[in-house]
Amino acid sequence: MPDDEPVEEAVADVDKVVKPKPQSKNKKPQKRLQKKAKKMKRTIRVAHEMSADRRKEIKLALKEHESEHRDEWDRSSGQKSHVIMRKRVKPGQMRTLMVNLLDVEIGDAWPIPITVIHGSRPGPVVTITGGIHGDELTGPSACTHLLSTSMTDPERPLDPSHIAGTIRIIPIINLPGYRNKSRYFPDGRDLNREFPGRIRGNTTSRVAHRLWHDVIKGSDYLIDLHSAAKGRINMPQVRANLADPHSNIVAKAFGIEVILDSKPPKGSLRRTAIKAGIGCMTYEGGGADNIDHESTQVAVNGILNVLKSLHVIPGNPTRPRFRLLAQGSTWLRAGEGGLLDMWVGPSSVVEEGEIVATISDPAHPGLTVDIIAPGDGLMICTATNPHVSAGTPVGHFLPLLKHVDLIRSQLDENNMFIISGSTDEPVWREEVEVDEISLEGEWSGGSVDAEWQSTFIGDSERGEAGHRVS
Repeated sequence: MPDDEPVEEAVADVDKVVKPKPQSKNKKPQKRLQKKAKKMKRTIRVAHEMSADRRKEIKLALKEHESEHRDEWDRSSGQKSHVIMRKRVKPGQMRTLMVNLLDVEIGDAWPIPITVIHGSRPGPVVTITGGIHGDELTGPSACTHLLSTSMTDPERPLDPSHIAGTIRIIPIINLPGYRNKSRYFPDGRDLNREFPGRIRGNTTSRVAHRLWHDVIKGSDYLIDLHSAAKGRINMPQVRANLADPHSNIVAKAFGIEVILDSKPPKGSLRRTAIKAGIGCMTYEGGGADNIDHESTQVAVNGILNVLKSLHVIPGNPTRPRFRLLAQGSTWLRAGEGGLLDMWVGPSSVVEEGEIVATISDPAHPGLTVDIIAPGDGLMICTATNPHVSAGTPVGHFLPLLKHVDLIRSQLDENNMFIISGSTDEPVWREEVEVDEISLEGEWSGGSVDAEWQSTFIGDSERGEAGHRVS
């Protein structure tokens, strides 16, 4: 098959993780199951934007991997209590625990909430983390929705009585950074570069050590939710080392189109998890200090897809029409300094030679510099900060050398790529009747926007320094 042709991957919503128990000698039920599985199969087009060598490496790794048979996942055996940080969660229960990030007797131990949903039947342990960077809010928002009553009440998707295995949700790992609206821990370090941590290391390293050894290490799968750093916004995307079979499984199970094959950086949670045999993927969507509802919706939908694919919760996962597996990308950078005017946003499909941004300088009126797309591709990240200097990244460009037409087949009227799950109705919201009421009264401060418009004037204008007027 030529390299420029998408391959077709047969997908069946059957268990690929746990080997089923042997059937009885009666062959008729087995034949029925086989027929049923065949009916469930459908084809997903797989578009490869990666080198032939990397494709061979991934193919070989998957070929050598065998489905696991885990005695502790045997559905016929009884479910035991789940123990975490010396605390016990009984089968069919949901419990929120407060876990200290630091082991101290005086000072702030930084307790964070960890919710454990322990199913009534055996199965894998899936850990979901958000807010490892304190200013990234997509993860905390998605985790909060997952823990709402509309998701965990009886007969809802995360009803503990219907779960096989254990779901552990940590909405905000970096709580001090979240309080300070900062990406980093109070000592100025990036937590996602300190794993597995050191018990006698710096502050952030000690936190990483405690999280890894006491909470995350016992997981079978890990979903780490992120957003872009300050000054930029990410298109919803999955990042995983596809040569790791367990990570490959969970990345594809997430159910969106764009999967970036990437080896995790040193000290990252994803790298540490893979070394420990934990299937791990990173989800990126939205930007810092902002809740992007589309990215949050895709995250929630993707997590439910993973849980369904692993047979942790009942139901069939949604699948994208195709998967784009990509290996390399390029940062587009400003060649001059000034004010940035982005012409495209994340998820935009651009053509070679197209203007993606313009830089102007108020000190030199009439002079502008254009930033041009180096080829056909997809903008997976764009800048939001208008202030740039020479060398500032303004866009993350994913080149499409072979499959641009496939991407174009799923665009909206604004030439934006439609991510699977982004247009669905939020599963955590329910329609309710709205009553109309009338309220009488006076506006605080004299007008509806008074408090936003308040200013301070000096002695010369009012005779009293610091007197507030609207």
